[in-house]
Amino acid sequence: MLALIAGTGQMPKVVADAMPQPPLVCMLAGNAPDGLEPDLTFRLETLGSLLVDLGTRGVTDVCFVGGIARPTLDPDALDAETAPLVPLFQQALEQGDDGALRIVLDIFEKTGFAVRGVEDLVPSLLAEGGVYGDIWPDAQMRRDAEAGAAHIAREGARDIGQACVVANGAVIGMEDAAGTDALIARMAGKPKDRAILFKAPKPGQERRIDLPTIGPDTITACAAAGFAGIVIDAGDVLVLDRDACVALADRYGLVLWARTGD
Repeated sequence: MLALIAGTGQMPKVVADAMPQPPLVCMLAGNAPDGLEPDLTFRLETLGSLLVDLGTRGVTDVCFVGGIARPTLDPDALDAETAPLVPLFQQALEQGDDGALRIVLDIFEKTGFAVRGVEDLVPSLLAEGGVYGDIWPDAQMRRDAEAGAAHIAREGARDIGQACVVANGAVIGMEDAAGTDALIARMAGKPKDRAILFKAPKPGQERRIDLPTIGPDTITACAAAGFAGIVIDAGDVLVLDRDACVALADRYGLVLWARTGD
């Protein structure tokens, strides 16, 4: 039996709908997915009890899907099953996103659950290489994509984000803990000549739990911010509702390109 550890956004419902049998949907409090009703809600302070409950229900596999805001830990709300995990929680909360996610993943695996990635459950969501819409990248955009890839490879090694904004060979914006949407919003209204959003995994990315994602909302936000295109790494980024993304890119005159390369 599969359980989804579901966060915000559309992806949890997309994954749930693609499964042959309905999964158990578990929501971290305050991180409701779009259009998907959770079967149960838990807090960080009750994670130990959740693990016991999942085992009792016959869950064997779990998939982390959707956005989750980094939680705080309330010592007064800890239950008896979760108290032994506090040292691991504290270690996770002190680390960057990748480090924290690996600790959480390790907790589930040591409890006996197989952690499945979205790309494993719904492989059709992975970006295939090529230009998706009617607008093709020019030579400058291709050079900007190379600059973006080099920047993510360099800065991502320090666990600093999966996306950047590039214009005329220079990185003019970098994703931080606030996420890609916040990066795009910060760039709105700022001078930028045919800027692109570039998105790819960080070096050593834990693919089962935090693979980069774009969707129709990304296309709309980039158009509103005045970008010329969106470039992602083929095979390394999930694309929600590809047909809608292509239609929106064509409507707004944006390049939508899944780049193949290193």
